[in-house]
Amino acid sequence: MNELLKLEITGPVVMTVAVAVGVGMFLLLLLRPSSRWTVTAILGIAAAAVLGWLTVWLVEDVLDVFHVGLTPRVWFWAISGFAALGLAVVTFRHSPRWRKVAAAFSIPVFVLVSALGINMEFGLNNTLGSALGIPTQDPIKLAKPNPDERVPSGPLWRNWQPPANMPAAGKVGTQVIPPTDSGFNARPAGIYLPPAALTANPPKLPLFVLMMGQPGLPDPQYVAAALDDFAARNNGLAPIVIVADQIGPNEDDTLCLDTPTYGNVEKYINVDVVNWAKANLNILPDRDHWTIAGYSNGGQCAISFAVKYPQMWGNVVDISGEEYPGAEDPAGNLADIFEGDQAAYNAQMPINIMKGKQFPDTTAVFTAGSDDVVYVAAAKAVSAAAKAAGMHVTYYEVPNGGHVGIALNAGLAKGFEVLYPRLGLSP
Repeated sequence: MNELLKLEITGPVVMTVAVAVGVGMFLLLLLRPSSRWTVTAILGIAAAAVLGWLTVWLVEDVLDVFHVGLTPRVWFWAISGFAALGLAVVTFRHSPRWRKVAAAFSIPVFVLVSALGINMEFGLNNTLGSALGIPTQDPIKLAKPNPDERVPSGPLWRNWQPPANMPAAGKVGTQVIPPTDSGFNARPAGIYLPPAALTANPPKLPLFVLMMGQPGLPDPQYVAAALDDFAARNNGLAPIVIVADQIGPNEDDTLCLDTPTYGNVEKYINVDVVNWAKANLNILPDRDHWTIAGYSNGGQCAISFAVKYPQMWGNVVDISGEEYPGAEDPAGNLADIFEGDQAAYNAQMPINIMKGKQFPDTTAVFTAGSDDVVYVAAAKAVSAAAKAAGMHVTYYEVPNGGHVGIALNAGLAKGFEVLYPRLGLSP
């Protein structure tokens, strides 16, 4: 079952199913070439396509379900799917049994290919398990760190000599991080160990704590792919990564705060996860080598924690992050979480926390898709505040990245490009 959940549902799979759709369309449309049938088929396709357009418009512009603009390719997959369904439905009228069977078989295929195409465009669920919200990584074995191990002076890249048998790629898996102090109900965290960490005598490495979007899984595959590429160019060196769960199994927008409604999320990340990392991972101990990072919902959490706990986090990477906690529904959060206390809400906004303070030894990277209007505005506002507060800021817009996998992957790449020298992993 787990192998099925690990099935890749990206380009080749989508194209294979698309071929099946083409065969279905051929059977339904071209094997009954009367003029009356042609008119009926065209009307069915056109009516369903219009319905598809209205549905996408309602989802994007009226209900704002995704809180971001949908790309033209998402519109294409959705409208094409509706059009194909329209053809299948009209095929049931005055047709022999074999055509009804073909139409019935085609309907789930049409739905599947549309869903796969839309998922491929978002680029955030590369496996069947990820799309279904089911983790597919197995528990990863960790070697207990040696607290007495001496940390060499100077940058890692200068002191580290990789052994000949070092693995070519890192390893991913999961670990349960107990909510000892917070009590927060978190899902197992994703873990990435780079090639250097998998050797017989591994060096102490930087710590990178990442939080994904909401909804979403604490999935290490994206950061692992980015870091395997960097590690391959830097003698196997990369941070050890924890992909921590800040939203819980119900996938709520917890605002990354300690609240009666959602639990002690802030304490979970900054106390439980940190204490677990110190006890279980072979990491460097100082803030200059520690990074808090996040994507979308997690990006807001990252910058919030960086400015609340500057003594702990020396670096922050905010990828397509919200401007402040609960920015997608400020009125609802003001009422439900802060009981109408606007001053209390304002006090949790990173821009306000940074006012009057200085963070001269914090490196910050802010990225967003160039066409992701809402999140570009957020990234510009927060990065400007961070720069005014003395952080060493890099701001980067991913060309046509949207609020999808392209923005996430390019944001991670830009973050590591900036951080590798800072972390001592490259010259």
